[in-house]
Amino acid sequence: MNVEPVIKLEDVWKIYSLGKTEVSALRGLSLIIERGVFLVIMGSSGSGKSTLLNMVGCLDFPTRGKVFLQEKNILTLSESQLSQFRGKMIGFIFQEFNLLNHLNSLENVMLPMVFQKVPLEKRLEKAKELLARVGLENRIYHQPTELSGGERQRVAIARAFANDPEVVIADEPTGNLDSVNGRKIMEILSDFHKNQKKTVIVVTHDPEVAKFADKIVKIRDGQIVNS
Repeated sequence: MNVEPVIKLEDVWKIYSLGKTEVSALRGLSLIIERGVFLVIMGSSGSGKSTLLNMVGCLDFPTRGKVFLQEKNILTLSESQLSQFRGKMIGFIFQEFNLLNHLNSLENVMLPMVFQKVPLEKRLEKAKELLARVGLENRIYHQPTELSGGERQRVAIARAFANDPEVVIADEPTGNLDSVNGRKIMEILSDFHKNQKKTVIVVTHDPEVAKFADKIVKIRDGQIVNS
């Protein structure tokens, strides 16, 4: 039985112009990401994995080639259409957490739902449920500056799942954490993947993180070297 791809890249090139020099960050890369997979993308600094993350997350457009999100070619969507579609479809987790320091944990998790026009009562209910799921039910009114690094990343995970996205993309989610907290973060992501059947994509250079994957894609010089 064929599994439906949730994201598909076809012969994707990304070329940056640096003065008179052209640099190819991605070189004719093709990738099918199946619904419900836990995928880890690995590569060293400069390999192109951050550019690939931007393509997979529909945060950037290819110079050549096509990117499909749920069978929609993102090049055919307007910026506002893509922003709305991406907001519903994809949640993001970043190495630097990217929480707003003037908002408490509950407000940070509620924020993506504001942009999707979810009613206040439902936003509160969902945010409290997600914070409890990541073990922070007693920290919902704390500001990010009052939380440890591991706790901040757990708030970021809860926020990523706020709009019940099909796909969650994590960029070096354990990069700023010690090994104990890093493992806890990966266990939480694994739990969401298994119990909610979510597609999880993690970009990392850490072999410990890769142990959680169903599938590993390695990238070097803008090309997949194995998958």
